[in-house]
Amino acid sequence: MGKTRIKKGDMVVVISGKDRDPALPRRVLQVMPGEDRVLVEGANMIKRHTRPNPQRNVKGGILERESPLHLSNVMPVDPESKRPTRVRSKRLENGKLVRLAARSGAMLDK
Repeated sequence: MGKTRIKKGDMVVVISGKDRDPALPRRVLQVMPGEDRVLVEGANMIKRHTRPNPQRNVKGGILERESPLHLSNVMPVDPESKRPTRVRSKRLENGKLVRLAARSGAMLDK
């Protein structure tokens, strides 16, 4: 368990597992730093059998939704080359810490 270099809203590629596709960037929906896991849009889909619950306005049936992936199975996408990259960090002159793509040096933070 440690600090993650991936944040919610980042574009990542899945580099291992059944949804491996280094050419398809996907958005991070949620980061779980205590578990070293991320929820990635459209990756690791599972079928969930759900009972109807009128109080929560939930219809029953078989729902398909994302399941968390381990952090080691995803890599951030370099904004310039659109390829997977490692992450470096750098402190700017104003004291703010920003994340950089190791491949091109482009900033990952907005």
